[in-house]
Amino acid sequence: MRVRPWLSGVPALLLAVWLLLVSPRAVRASEGSTSPSVPQLSSLPQLFDQALQASREGHFGEALPLWDQVLELAPRDAAAWSNRGNVQLALGDPLAAIADQDRALALEPGSGDAHLNRGTAEEALARWGAAADDYHWILEHSDGAEPRASALYNLGNVQGAQGDWAAARSSYAAAAAARPGFAMARASEALAAFQLGDLDAAEQQLRSLIRRYPLFADARAGLTALLWQRGGRGEAESHWVSASGLDPRYRDPEWLLAVRRWPPVPVAALQQFLSLA
Repeated sequence: MRVRPWLSGVPALLLAVWLLLVSPRAVRASEGSTSPSVPQLSSLPQLFDQALQASREGHFGEALPLWDQVLELAPRDAAAWSNRGNVQLALGDPLAAIADQDRALALEPGSGDAHLNRGTAEEALARWGAAADDYHWILEHSDGAEPRASALYNLGNVQGAQGDWAAARSSYAAAAAARPGFAMARASEALAAFQLGDLDAAEQQLRSLIRRYPLFADARAGLTALLWQRGGRGEAESHWVSASGLDPRYRDPEWLLAVRRWPPVPVAALQQFLSLA
């Protein structure tokens, strides 16, 4: 199941990327597991569901020992390794997350889910080239719109982190085209246009998002920064009232840069607005 990681307790990087929690295709149990400390094989489907539910709900400290138990019973289940890797990353251990995704890929080399999740963990360590390689693998081997959209969005984040906002803008646009209704990709595309000085296109995109999603804080905060830069203080203040009420994190420039992955020009414009408003 695809989830957006805007969850409390998730490390900074995860809030700006897409992860996959993988439902069981076929849970492969180990043979002859008789240790009294290990749950019985008959409990495996229920245990997997419990671990998956805890992960989806953001209860990562609870989810990790559940995945440990699943893997004791089913050490050849690639989905379980990948899901535990996501939890490891959410708990702040990207190296352990990469190791788990590597195990998932050793068992299932063609898993786009594990490539996407490993790329996310590699981003946490600023291993931009390795992350891009995983996303490009998905784009080269997957025909599905959903995995391609996620890979394109994450690739845009990597390109932005490397300062190539033109490439990032193109990737965000492609992600939005691959998944209709991908509002965060559209917002990121608009912010990349803002960074590149294409203010008309950025404003048009942000206004369109607000018309469709009136409670979308990201678009309102972005339009606040853009209008301020263009001299529209009154309307900027109106949009800021809505944005800050919806999500106070937009006041924090470190969060904007490191978590939400806004480009530096929009961040600077919003900070100028806040310092003078």
